[in-house]
Amino acid sequence: MTKTTKTTAFAGPTSQRDALGGGLLPSQSTDGPTRLGDWFQTFSGIQFFPLDPHPDEILIEDIAHSLANQCRYAGHTNTFYSVAEHCYRMSFIVPKKDALWALLHDASEAYLVDLPRPLKYYSKLGEVYIILENQVMRAVAERFDLPTPCPASVHRADNIMLSTEKRDLMKIPPKPWVETEKPLKGVIFPMNPCAAELMFLERFYQLRK
Repeated sequence: MTKTTKTTAFAGPTSQRDALGGGLLPSQSTDGPTRLGDWFQTFSGIQFFPLDPHPDEILIEDIAHSLANQCRYAGHTNTFYSVAEHCYRMSFIVPKKDALWALLHDASEAYLVDLPRPLKYYSKLGEVYIILENQVMRAVAERFDLPTPCPASVHRADNIMLSTEKRDLMKIPPKPWVETEKPLKGVIFPMNPCAAELMFLERFYQLRK
C-alpha cells in the first residue's frame, strides 16, 4: 500500500463528514490524485478505496470472488453458505427486470464485508456502515446501469431468503425470528465457494445479454 498523509477537510455532505469523524479520515496517496482514506488490493489486483468508491474500479470478478468466500450470518450457519449463493438464488425469485439488482444487491459487501443485523440497524457503528454501504452501492448501480432505488421486489426476496436460510441452514432458534415472508418450498443444499463464484458470474453474464 502507498503511504498516505492526512488532509484537513472532508469533501462530502455535512452528515457524512460528522458520521465519519470530520476531517480525520481523508488522505492523499503519494503517487496519485487525492482520495478519501486508504486503499486495499482486490482479488483482481487493483486498488480500491472503500471510503471513496469509483464506478470504474468496481469489477464483477472482484465481487463474485469476494462474495463467494464470505459466509452468510457471520459464519454461524451449519455449513458454509456464501453471500454469492444467496444473491444467485435471489435472482431467480424476483421479476426478470429486477434479477440483476437481486444478484448485485449485496455487492457492497465485497468491499465492506457485512454487519449482522443487530449491529447494522441498532448501533452507531451501523449508522456509519450504512452511509458507506450506500456510497458503494451508488457506485455499483452506476457501474452496472442499475435503476435506483433498489426495487421493492428485491427487498421482499431478501426476506424470503432469510426465512428459507433460517429453516435450512441454522440450528433451532432460541427465540422466534422476525419473519415477514414465508420460506421457499425447495431446500437449500449449499455450493462450495468455487461453484458459487462460477454460478454467480454465469448468471451475471446471462442477465447482461
